[in-house]
Amino acid sequence: MILLFSSSLAKAPVPLADASPEGRELQRLREKVSHLSVSSPFQHLQVVATLGMGGFGRVELVKLKDEDTTFALKCIKKKHIVDTRQQEHIYSEKNILQQTHSRFIVRLFRTFRDAKYVYMLLEACLGGELWSTLRDMSFFEESTARFCIGCVLEAFDYLHGRGVVYRDLKPENLLLDSQGYVKMADFGFAKKIGLGKKTWTFCGTPEYVAPEVIMNKGHDFGADCWSLGILIFELLTGSPPFSGSDPIKITPWLNPAERLGNKKNGIIEIKKHKWFQGFNWEGLRCQKLPSPLKRELKGPLDHSHFDIFPPELEEPPDELSGWDNDF
Repeated sequence: MILLFSSSLAKAPVPLADASPEGRELQRLREKVSHLSVSSPFQHLQVVATLGMGGFGRVELVKLKDEDTTFALKCIKKKHIVDTRQQEHIYSEKNILQQTHSRFIVRLFRTFRDAKYVYMLLEACLGGELWSTLRDMSFFEESTARFCIGCVLEAFDYLHGRGVVYRDLKPENLLLDSQGYVKMADFGFAKKIGLGKKTWTFCGTPEYVAPEVIMNKGHDFGADCWSLGILIFELLTGSPPFSGSDPIKITPWLNPAERLGNKKNGIIEIKKHKWFQGFNWEGLRCQKLPSPLKRELKGPLDHSHFDIFPPELEEPPDELSGWDNDF
């Protein structure tokens, strides 16, 4: 299957040159996709497999036509975006990812659009979803959970330091790369609020949403710290601590200002907690620390760590209102 797009170049600020092998490879990929024509439909990406699907659309593993270099292509139905009034969230996701350069956050290389979809060309993380790994293992050993949470804390440290609150932490939004490192994905609810500011939008997954979000009291980075605690519990036990049909009834109230990670020193307070005593933070940041979740991969086309999804049988309708002209 070949996809043809009219495309818009991601206008991301260029990060400083990174002389590491990873940095050189990222630069090669950016250059490769930046040369695809904006004005001509000769840009070809071949679909290898579907990595995920939902009401929004699909995530496809795609390769460049002329080489086995792969990406994850997030295909979001424009009609669905309009129907659910998610235009602002989609633009926010794009803009935040364009300005994000962290080893613990999925990288955005390019954006595209046509009459039916907007597309994000993302880094392919072929180790699979953390959610499906947890499902298959039932729960994680403490050292495995600690490694995963360490990766999430590095991502939060990066985002919070730049005034961005993530607001959608859960195993389904965490991916494993080829080395078994956890990368944060799906920034549809992320928002740049700035330091010392709050936001009032209700969003997130009920079991993970902080009480101040549910009660519309205004929330900040503390909402991410709440969901981190929920994630730790779920990784260690296999299920979140609070569940039920009514979020207001399942979530206890605790003062966000007293929450670890939401005080003066931010995320560093969590890193200094005794649960992380002796943890090799420098090894994690440099990605020299062996991951307990490293998976065997046969190459860049190996999608065996993802579930099998049925093909898309219905084409979505065109959506031509023009809200995506700058996408």
